[in-house]
Amino acid sequence: MFRKIGLLFCIITGYSSSWVNAQLPLIPQPGSVQIMNGSFTIHEGTTLGGETSLRPAVEFLRAGLEELLSVRVSAGNSAGTAIWLGTDSLGKKEAYTLTVSPEGIRITGNDAAGAFYGVQSLLQLAGQSPVIPACRIADAPRFAYRGLHLDVGRNMFSPDFLKKYIDLMAFYKLNTFHWHLTEDQGWRIEIKKYPELQRVAAYRNETLIGHKKDSPHRFDGKPYGGFYTQEEARELVRYAAERHITVIPEIEMPGHASAALAAYPYLGCRGENYRTATFWGVFDEVFCAGKDSTFTFLEDVLDEIMAVFPSKYIHIGGDECPKTRWKACPRCQARMKEQHLQNEHELQSYFIRRIEKYLNGRGREIIGWDEILEGGLSPNATVMSWQGEAGGIAAARQKHRVIMTPESHLYFDYYQSLDPAEPTAAAWFTPLDKVYSYEPYPQELEPEFYPYISGVQGNLWSEYTTTAAQAEYIVFPRALAVAEIAWTAPEQKNYSRFLERLHRHETVLKRKGVNYFDRYEELKYTWNKNTLSLSSTLPGAQIYYTLDGREPTTRDRLYGQPIRMEKSGVIKSRLFRSGQPYGKVLEQEFRSHKGLYRDIRLTYPPEGAFNPPSSFALVNGLTGNARYNNGEWTGFSGKDLEAVIDLGKVQEISQLGINILKYHWQKMWEPVTLVFYVSEDGVSYREVFRMAEFPENGINRVRAKIRPQKARYVKVFAQNKGVIPEGEYGAGGKAWLLADEVYVE
Repeated sequence: MFRKIGLLFCIITGYSSSWVNAQLPLIPQPGSVQIMNGSFTIHEGTTLGGETSLRPAVEFLRAGLEELLSVRVSAGNSAGTAIWLGTDSLGKKEAYTLTVSPEGIRITGNDAAGAFYGVQSLLQLAGQSPVIPACRIADAPRFAYRGLHLDVGRNMFSPDFLKKYIDLMAFYKLNTFHWHLTEDQGWRIEIKKYPELQRVAAYRNETLIGHKKDSPHRFDGKPYGGFYTQEEARELVRYAAERHITVIPEIEMPGHASAALAAYPYLGCRGENYRTATFWGVFDEVFCAGKDSTFTFLEDVLDEIMAVFPSKYIHIGGDECPKTRWKACPRCQARMKEQHLQNEHELQSYFIRRIEKYLNGRGREIIGWDEILEGGLSPNATVMSWQGEAGGIAAARQKHRVIMTPESHLYFDYYQSLDPAEPTAAAWFTPLDKVYSYEPYPQELEPEFYPYISGVQGNLWSEYTTTAAQAEYIVFPRALAVAEIAWTAPEQKNYSRFLERLHRHETVLKRKGVNYFDRYEELKYTWNKNTLSLSSTLPGAQIYYTLDGREPTTRDRLYGQPIRMEKSGVIKSRLFRSGQPYGKVLEQEFRSHKGLYRDIRLTYPPEGAFNPPSSFALVNGLTGNARYNNGEWTGFSGKDLEAVIDLGKVQEISQLGINILKYHWQKMWEPVTLVFYVSEDGVSYREVFRMAEFPENGINRVRAKIRPQKARYVKVFAQNKGVIPEGEYGAGGKAWLLADEVYVE
């Protein structure tokens, strides 16, 4: 329909046109773009007006043009106004059209939100130049829910920064701000009925220095904290509403409650000796599900939250709730008996359902992380699927509303570069192209359940993000990729063209004072056996490399085809554009050995994020890094590592090796024992090395010199710790065993 309208416009006005659905520098990519001859220049004195109902959008456009172009437009009426905003039925909520001709500019919205998004598109174009090309854009969002999250429980951000965050969301047509307000490390919203939340729960005695995986833990010794008053929260809600953004508050329950329990100990199962957490993780201290006083407290809190936040949805968390205290609590066990609950997972479901019933009775609905599926899903709950897509699929099949936010693609506290100098982040590696590649409709989900996928959200957890500048650096431009996932139809997405548009947006981001990550086109490498391929999306770039560990210059080898590695060495490569270096040096060590790319059989398959795509990951000559995010670590949850390598023929060997990753604070445990065996026939094996001590917190590099002997088969056995011991982080859960590169010399 939009295309027909655009062609009719072309015929009526006499302008020639062409379809170039990615050439205007707009993010997210609009539904349809028609370019025509001519342009309109916005200048001092250009007139601006609109329908009475759109006065806020008109004022927003006036202020935006002054900010971006330093021009002041004049008020006009419908008769001769150069830029006019109006409404008409366009068939979908938030839809708009933007028409530019040499005579003027017309923005038409299906509703006020649609007109506002038309304004954002015009401001994006004006941010590039006051000369706006003649065009017609017809546009509407793919998903109704287009979210961005911010955790202020671990680290706070000023109200001014929160407004800047919301401004940037609006600029890229995101419409939901998920405000994570309470955590183990701090309670950040004023609750007048419970002043100890402000006096005690809002503060912690000190904060962890460095990464949680470090051992021993070190602390800064400085009290930290604060909270937002209800008036500050109301002001932010008002500010966001003017930009057609809904603020959804999150009050965590029943887990992540350490701070609240420090203020009001009677809310916990033990009833004493709580404190606001000073480091990151999941803690056993949760709200007691057996006490009615717990629900009285939470209902009182939610009453004040609802008075501040008019959103239809209230996020109640529901994630990462250990059942340790509930299992030992007489009151919780009595509650289970009274309610005929089979286990503690059903007790959590009872907890969530009781809160949901309270909120439903006041016209609100709940959103919860996908753990609220445990023990049975509440009747009207919306599920936020973060542990992958399984929770979202299960909820959609039960005809529940779902928001997709899998940590694999949409968690911004993960590294966006493999550069070792990159600021500390939580873990993993989620570069811009990976974010952009995400499709919210899971392949496993039947199409009849697609309508239950309401949208998508990017999340920023703030454990390692202490300043506004760091938050901007880690969120942008990845948030722009989320905006395009949420708004643009998949058949119109194209990563190369997205990058072209993103290059143009860097000017606007700089003008808006955004400390964005600008190395999103860094070098990438892929290995196919012992052949290295290098690539980058940077236009006009050349790649130079060295094989002897030197920093590459334009006098070194120019990359043209995959590099075959014949012997051990360090490859360093770098991008150059117009003869100047771009980004950081990419460094990769390669080690050749007798087991390289030989057949390898594993008794147990690797799991989760530690299941490398290549079956040769343990014998590919590459090593995993200390941040365990370069795809080289092979991991086993609660299971042993048992692998047999076939060297192809009987030959002499004198040294064996393997790397083991040990981070107890990340549930990564050294093996109970590590044993190497060798065999000539693959049937009769003899032990040649055994060890049980792995002293390093980090990578333990095992290099075992053995008596020279003949062998064709090498077996490595590493016994998993199994269950994490009592008193350790994650006690009672399965230990991870991580290994990389079995060396045979």
